[in-house]
Amino acid sequence: MNVIAIIPARGGSKGIPGKNIRAVGGRPLLAWSIEQARQTPQISRVFVSTDSPEIATVARQFGAEVIQRPADISGDSASSESALLHALDWLLATENCQPDLVVFLQATSPCRQPGEILDAIDTLLKENADSLLSVGPVHGFVWRVEKDGTVRSFSYDHLNRPRRQDAPEDLIENGSIYIFKPWVLRQFNNRLGGRIAVYRMPALNSFQIDEPADLELIEQLMEYRQSGKGEAPSATLLQVSGFRSQPSAPSPVFQLLSSIKLLALDFDGVLTDNRVLITEDGKEAVLCDRADGLGLNLVKQAGVEVIVLSKEKNPVVAARCQKLGIECIHGCDDKLAALQKWSVTRGLRSDQIGYVGNDLNDLECLSWVGLPVAVADAVPEAKAAARWVTTQPGGHGAVREVCEAVLSAKREEPSAKRKAV
Repeated sequence: MNVIAIIPARGGSKGIPGKNIRAVGGRPLLAWSIEQARQTPQISRVFVSTDSPEIATVARQFGAEVIQRPADISGDSASSESALLHALDWLLATENCQPDLVVFLQATSPCRQPGEILDAIDTLLKENADSLLSVGPVHGFVWRVEKDGTVRSFSYDHLNRPRRQDAPEDLIENGSIYIFKPWVLRQFNNRLGGRIAVYRMPALNSFQIDEPADLELIEQLMEYRQSGKGEAPSATLLQVSGFRSQPSAPSPVFQLLSSIKLLALDFDGVLTDNRVLITEDGKEAVLCDRADGLGLNLVKQAGVEVIVLSKEKNPVVAARCQKLGIECIHGCDDKLAALQKWSVTRGLRSDQIGYVGNDLNDLECLSWVGLPVAVADAVPEAKAAARWVTTQPGGHGAVREVCEAVLSAKREEPSAKRKAV
């Protein structure tokens, strides 16, 4: 299936001048959507439709292809649909490219988390839908103000007020993810049509930038996520890490996490920050995060085996693994063969194995296991091969993040199965 992503980003924003390339969370706003699309394995190509040379430069810097948008569909009154249709027509005319699915992302929604775009695609396919929109929760009872100033209860009958738990589910279109089959756009001149599915996202992932005040809110949210602060009980962790806590309909990534019986790790760049310290006598040392060690100990107590596979021959690898009490194969030239041999001795299937990597020599393992994970600072090729990209970089809590997610999924799994029955 040929799936592409299109991100419209014009240069004439008036509410927030230069909005699409304004720095948010340490990088241009547009870059977040590009990277999130590139980290989704099913998406083969990422396009940015723009009329701005500056935006085009940023788009290319972060790995997107650029489609030059004509001026007549780049003004304030131009619709996103016009940009999307132009992009599809351009691809058809220049490359005879006709994608099966289009993932439409808005640059103003940078809070998507790893795995959400992939889960949205899976949702559309499983529900045999023609288009999909992402939605966020609406808490409480909704009222509407009419044009004449009168107000009325909108989502419920205020004269017969139900208990909150008995009220129907209300959702709001959050503008983050849209997916459609190209014929939907051409037939309805709309991103939505045919059989429509919804993809539910947590409130924290649903924020978008519409007004200047939103920038400060998003900055604080991203700072919070990058700091790793706050509680991490199961439901909260699954939301903040981008995994939906919906036991009645667990996401594919959630299900993979709950089935993990072996967690395999690269060493350099995963358990370390990929740097090496060299002393005067030529000895090497590395920097690790103690929180990773505690996380590994917890997953071992939960019955998950852990193994480190490293091409590095330096004894520091074995020394650190011995300290952590985990298995280690270092000086390993063929990681995949070693991992497959190990799995056979344990009677494990590939879908019961998670692998965390960061570089090109991890690609074979990432492609073989059921849950391929890349750390936040991995090379683009590793991120593209991953099913989930951590929010933390290697050597700075990425492994702890994976361990916590595995533990949370396993804690939630029994209740998820009970509620699904």
